[in-house]
Amino acid sequence: MTARILRRHDVQARTGLSRSSLYAAMQRGEFPSPIKITARSVGWPESVIENWIESKIRNQESNKTKA
Repeated sequence: MTARILRRHDVQARTGLSRSSLYAAMQRGEFPSPIKITARSVGWPESVIENWIESKIRNQESNKTKA
């Protein structure tokens, strides 16, 4: 599998988070920080975003079984 870098727009589309929610979650340490691609651009490794989404799903499922 080839590593792919996602730009903010792609990350927003995959997570459903708005731009402000994305950056607020990063500040709280609840969302992974991007990596620097060039001097003026950043992105997230696709695998990191997929892992974050899967962890949110797992946490939701485990919370349902505890209730």
